[in-house]
Amino acid sequence: MSAHGTGRDPVRLEEFAELACRTLPREVWDFIEGGSGEELTLAANRAALDRIGIVPRVLVGGTECGTATELLGARAALPVAVAPMAYQRLVHPEGELATARAAAAAGVPFTVSTLSSQPVEAVAALGGTTWFQLYCQQDRAATTELVRRAEEAGCAALMVTVDVPSMGRRLRDLRNGFALPADVAAVHFDPAGTRRARARQPGVSAVAQHTAETFARSLGWDDLARLRGETRLPLIVKGILDPGDAATAASVGADAIVVSNHGGRQLDGAVASADMLPAVREAVPTRCQVLLDSGIRSGTDVLKTLALGASGVLLGRPVLWGLAADGEQGVSRVLRLLRTELRSALELSGCTGPADAPWLSVRGAAR
Repeated sequence: MSAHGTGRDPVRLEEFAELACRTLPREVWDFIEGGSGEELTLAANRAALDRIGIVPRVLVGGTECGTATELLGARAALPVAVAPMAYQRLVHPEGELATARAAAAAGVPFTVSTLSSQPVEAVAALGGTTWFQLYCQQDRAATTELVRRAEEAGCAALMVTVDVPSMGRRLRDLRNGFALPADVAAVHFDPAGTRRARARQPGVSAVAQHTAETFARSLGWDDLARLRGETRLPLIVKGILDPGDAATAASVGADAIVVSNHGGRQLDGAVASADMLPAVREAVPTRCQVLLDSGIRSGTDVLKTLALGASGVLLGRPVLWGLAADGEQGVSRVLRLLRTELRSALELSGCTGPADAPWLSVRGAAR
């Protein structure tokens, strides 16, 4: 599928959004694209990245520019991993399987959500680097079982999300009375839970009701420490904005921190992720990688986060746009375009690869 029906391929990631919007039912588009409340934080994520300026270097005498790096001890073709995103069969029949194949072909990790509509075992069997995202459950045994499934499936890391004691008030979903269709399920949960997520009521998000009945609301640092002791996998803690929280997570044994406000989908009015990145990087030891999530829309955005000290980013909504537009091939095109943009941004800034980016000066970033 081409942009605008003109026969040309998209030349920026935002053009995939236009294709996805035309392809998807309105309530599904609202579910993947919307934020919480008045969507102030959703907008703030973009504003923060837009006001950051790179000071390029010249005459650096570098060789050919590359984009490869290391994430969680493994090589990645880009400083990018596909973010955990729920219910991908909402936007394409193959859902997570199509996305994971494209990520594997692009050489970047794919993160399976606890709320995946395809099982972790099927995704991991595709052969790419697979991370598993964990929402801790009220039933501790169910949480442990998810961790064991991820380990046995061959996942390379465990990413625990800590910013969802309950789902944010996503007004688009409330207005739409959003519920899962009959052919989509959260396959890591029991069927009874999925039935609740399909129970459509005016003015109610059935998906939010399901998570409220299932997710643990009262997690503490002891729970994170217990999880660290229960798994041999590298532990990524996602959903941290406060530098003190980042330092505590690292002291508990986190191998990586994801600076994230959940893409503007949790606390509306929360600070932009990019604004907190430098302080979080300073708060944790160098052994602990720092990733950024929320608002990435271009290779230049990736470069900006690297210059601010991140090891890489999680890419979310643009991947779903590509999946909706053209399945596996759509995701492949998104990742290919992002690589082209990043390579260009690195070269034009005087970098031979992602490892050079922290030496760049920036303007307009929160410090």
